Amino acid sequence: MENKKSERVRTLTRTDIEAKLEDKLTGKKLTHKLIVDSFIESLREMVMEADPVIRIEIRDFGVFEVKKTKAKPKARNINTGEFIYVPESRKVHFKPGKVLKEFLRKK
Repeated sequence: MENKKSERVRTLTRTDIEAKLEDKLTGKKLTHKLIVDSFIESLREMVMEADPVIRIEIRDFGVFEVKKTKAKPKARNINTGEFIYVPESRKVHFKPGKVLKEFLRKK
């Protein structure tokens, strides 16, 4: 039987995000809106380029991961009660970093 341990997922870090942003912002007048929009667009592109899984780690903030979901051959439609097949797909998962976790745990 094949070893089911997951193989090493490609991890993108702050340096990769900086490089992607630098490509987008080269030669443009920098404004706050442009920087924020470029950052969000860069993250979105990295998630969409995941083949099939990826991990984007931003230290002291958190980790975005694209993960595979398993197919569900016996899922139930809540409205009709009939069994339906749900194919496998991918999802985005966010895990907050240490600093965020500690802040959220405070009362």
